[in-house]
Formats: sequence, C-alpha cells, structure tokens
Amino acid sequence: MTPAIVWFRQDLRLQDNAALRAAARRGGPVIPVYILDDAGEARWAAGAASRWWLHHSLKALDASLRARGSRLVVARGGSLRTLARLVRRTGARAVYFNRRYEPAVVARDQEVEASLSGDGVEARSFNSALLFEPQFVANRQGRPFQVFTPFWRHCLSLPVAPPRRLGAASLPAPSEWPDSVAIDDLGLLPRKRWDAGLAGLWQPGERGAAARLRRFVSTAIESYAADRDRPDMDGTSMLSPSLHFGEIGPRQVWAAVGTLSRESGIFPPGNGARVFLSEIGWREFSHHLLFHFPETPEIPLRPAFRRFPWSKDPKGAMLRAWRRGRTGYPIVDAGMRQLWRTGWMHNRVRMVVASFLVKHLRISWTHGAAWFWNTLVDADLANNTLGWQWSAGCGADAAPFFRIFAPVSQGMRWDPAGDYVRRWVPELARMPAEFIHCPWKAPSGALAAAGVRLGDTYPWPVVDHATARAAALVAFGSIRGQRHA
Repeated sequence: MTPAIVWFRQDLRLQDNAALRAAARRGGPVIPVYILDDAGEARWAAGAASRWWLHHSLKALDASLRARGSRLVVARGGSLRTLARLVRRTGARAVYFNRRYEPAVVARDQEVEASLSGDGVEARSFNSALLFEPQFVANRQGRPFQVFTPFWRHCLSLPVAPPRRLGAASLPAPSEWPDSVAIDDLGLLPRKRWDAGLAGLWQPGERGAAARLRRFVSTAIESYAADRDRPDMDGTSMLSPSLHFGEIGPRQVWAAVGTLSRESGIFPPGNGARVFLSEIGWREFSHHLLFHFPETPEIPLRPAFRRFPWSKDPKGAMLRAWRRGRTGYPIVDAGMRQLWRTGWMHNRVRMVVASFLVKHLRISWTHGAAWFWNTLVDADLANNTLGWQWSAGCGADAAPFFRIFAPVSQGMRWDPAGDYVRRWVPELARMPAEFIHCPWKAPSGALAAAGVRLGDTYPWPVVDHATARAAALVAFGSIRGQRHA
C-alpha cells in the first residue's frame, strides 16, 4: 500500500481523530504532518500566547506518535505547496485531514482538496472538531440560526456520534521519513521569556486535556451551575485551549459527561452537567455563526452598528489602561492582569472587561478582539468573534444595548470577599472586603492601613460609571431605530 499523509491542524490528538483513524484503517504507512502556514491563515495567524501553547502541544503530539512507532513531520510554508512536495517525495496517494471553519482556512482547504484531487491524490476531509457541522444545521426556513436557544434546542434533537478510539497498535511507518523541521526551529516560543505564568498553570497536549476533563467531571461538574460565575473559585473546566487546539474533542467531552451521569445514577445529567454541556453548545453556535457569516470577525452582524459613534482615544491612553489592568476598577484590572500572566481569563470576568471597553470607554470591540487574539491561549476565531459581538450588542443573540455591566456590583456579587482581586491586584490585597471593589469610596484611614495611595500605588477610575453609562445609552440609542439584520 502507498502511504497516506495525515495533515494535522487544530486536531492535535490521537483519540477520536477521524482523519488519523481513517488513515490507520486504510492500511499502508501513515505519515503525520504539521505545517505552520501563517500566510494561509490570512490576518488570523496565531497570536503570541497561542503560539506558546502550539509549541508545547506539537511536542506532546510528537511524543505520543513516537510511542506508536511513528513521528510528526513538521514543515513551514504554504500548505498546498508543502503537501504537494511531500506527496511527490513519499509517493503518498492519500491526504486526510479534519475540517476547520474559519473563512480563510475554508477557502485554502478547498484549493488544497481540488488541486490534490486533480493530481490523482485521494484528498478527504472529516469532522472531528464539532458535534454538529454548521452546513447541516438550519432553522425551519432553511436559514442559519442567529439566536442560541432555538439553535441548541434543535441540536439537542439530533444524535451525537460517540467518540472513536484509535487502536493500541503501532502506526505503520514509511520506509523512509521525509525531512522535517525541528519544532524548536519554528520560533513559536517568545524571545523574551514572559511565559513563566503560562508554564506554571498549563499542561498542553492530549494527556493534559484528558486529565483536566477527568478532574472536572469528578470534582466540579455538579456544582458548575452555581460556581461557574465565581472567579474566586475553581469552578470551571478550563478546557477551552484544549478544545481549540483539538487536544480533546467535543464528542469526548459529551461522552465523559454521559458516563459520569450513568455511574452516579443521575441520568439525564444533573443541572450542573446540563449547563456545562450548554457551554459546549455555545462553542458549536459560535462556529455555526462564523461559517454562515464569515465577515463577522471584522464587521458587525447588525449593519446599524457600522455607524456606531465610538469614542475618540487619540493617544490610546484609555485602551492602554485597559490592556495593562490600570483602569481603577479592580475586577476589570484583575481580569486583564490574569490574562497577561496566564493567557486565560475567567468567563464572567471576560464579559465584564469586554462590557467596560465597549460601553464605559466606548472603544470598538475590534480592538478588544485583537488584544484577546494575541494574549489568550484559547484564542479561537469563532468564540472570540461571538463573545465580542455579543458584548458590543452588534452580533447574534447579543446583549441588549441597555445591559451595561457595573464593574463594582459585578465584583461584589461574584467575588464577594475580594479573593480574586487580591490575587491579581496585589496592591489592594490588604483592603477590607467592603471597599476592595471600590477603593475610592474607602475612608482615608482604611486606605492608609492597606497601604493604598490612590493615584500612586493604584489608579483612580479612568471614567465615572454613572457618567459613562449615560453616555453609552445615548450612543446606543442613536442607532436603535436603524435597520438591524
């Protein structure tokens, strides 16, 4: 049998990997390949934090393949050109890969498939990224959904395929391996090593993802509905980067929750498990929207928002304060500093900091999306776009324009003792809980006892909440009567 190339992308795992399993079942040598093709990703090539994760995930994948008698062939350059070269050098007559849904990648994949097929190579794509592929999900009118609840209700009426295991046997190797670039030579790690916080928190790779899933479903899932909004608690799965890079697939998550429910006797799953699975549903929804509305990473889904009166920030001072966690609102600053240190932010806090940028500062959501893209280890074009358009009120199922998160009340509600703020804004660590989310309201004695000097050790608020809220309502009201999509 001639070799088959398995083209890895955002599916960096062995288990429940449809393309890899098909190549193994085909017979003949299997050549796993990863191509770093920044140009092919258009302007959405991976940001700095994601590249850190990718480096370590590729290392883990290569180690797993070597344990099976195989290895990962790594290349850099254009995907089609590289695959065509590998086909010629190895004699491969099949190229298998799992589908992605970003607009530039869809176009690239169509070109790859057409070109390889035209040369007589079997080019096949598979689904390993989603429970329900967007091209097969539509409302009763045959159009894409734009509201989550009916979308998810429809999806729950569809069967979910079980995850497929790769057998324990070794993967057959080619008689001669093609040349490979060393992963270290891809330049994915930062030159200035700012990544200590990432390394201390994360274990990229399939094994780390499986361990995190097991830990979550055995210890936290039943309290997930109550604890998921608490950034001061370890109440979420933190699986988002593993899902983005495909170190674990949604079918594996779905099956793990179902198995836990049966073993515990709670079936159908309890409320915590149902809420958690609905978050997997939001991931599905985000890919559904990106596939059907490919312009949304840069253009609002609702046309009226193209004329929204964003504030002027000529010297970038407000945006810079937000990025650095120096807004004077502790819950906002804690989130932005957690992001910079760990490459991740609690989802409740993501909503708060996003609302603050687009509604308190009235800075375009595209600036926030770009910053998240570069700093999140789980930066995912579909999720990032949906989240920011939701916060700005310009996307599908978006928050109404009059919903403006008050950072003080959000902090007091979801971080009542201030433990989250104390961890990430250490200059406020000694503030009493009643003032930790609004230090400017604290008596001078309390500030002195905590060692806080407003305007020196910690900034005054960059805007007044009531004033900013009123201005935002006027701005949003100015486009309210204009036609929406």
